Amino acid sequence: MSKPNVSIIITTYNRRVALAELLAALVEQTYQEFEVIIINDAGTKINDVAALYPELDTTIIDLLENRYHVYARNRGIAKANGDLIMLMDDDDLPLPTHLETMIKHMGDADLVYSDVEIVNYQETREKRIPIDHHIFAYHFDVEAMRKFSTYVPSGSLYHKSIHKEIGLFDESVRNYWDWDFFLRVAEKYRIKRVPIASVLYEFSESGNNQSKKLDNMRYYLDRLSAKHQLGNLPTKNFYLLLEEPDVKKREAPSDRIWDGVTMPVSRLGL
Repeated sequence: MSKPNVSIIITTYNRRVALAELLAALVEQTYQEFEVIIINDAGTKINDVAALYPELDTTIIDLLENRYHVYARNRGIAKANGDLIMLMDDDDLPLPTHLETMIKHMGDADLVYSDVEIVNYQETREKRIPIDHHIFAYHFDVEAMRKFSTYVPSGSLYHKSIHKEIGLFDESVRNYWDWDFFLRVAEKYRIKRVPIASVLYEFSESGNNQSKKLDNMRYYLDRLSAKHQLGNLPTKNFYLLLEEPDVKKREAPSDRIWDGVTMPVSRLGL
């Protein structure tokens, strides 16, 4: 029986250092039956970065204008050849056994996702240095997910055929496309949380993570809420939301496999 083929969809915009580390992390994966599709959202050219990793089967889609990450992901999905899709943000990193672990859990699920280590980095011209990190691990609870999303799309793996049933990612809820996708999948398919923190999720003080831009989020949160009848949802700071009693009681144990120091060795600058 042949191994399932995976399409890894990466959206990027002017994060050459992080992207180089992500590609290095993909080279280190213990499971290698995948293609890489990078959608460059009208940012600085990244062909030279991808060329540093010739062992990867990489396709680059250069968008002529910045259309934001949801549109870019949809372009990647349309190009994907794999039966399975793995989503990755350009500044997040899968640990070496991540993809192999996710595939093992696909037997009784249609979408699987892992826990993550939220990492604060200091970035130099050639690499990122971890400053601190903490676990992000919460019990899988569909009803609770209607109040606060604990689904991190980076590293999640699912059947591409899901899109034939529910459609592509919804650009109209831009900041909450992942929450919307999770809720739509949960209505028709089996979702499984894998209790292992095998993805490093960037949330640095100096970074430009979308979920830190509260002033842009109210409009899209209201659209998400109306679409799924979620009621009045808060746009509090991410870390403040994690301290809410209803969220705290959802905290779950997780297998933490990262040493807090080791990073994939980027070839940028070599």
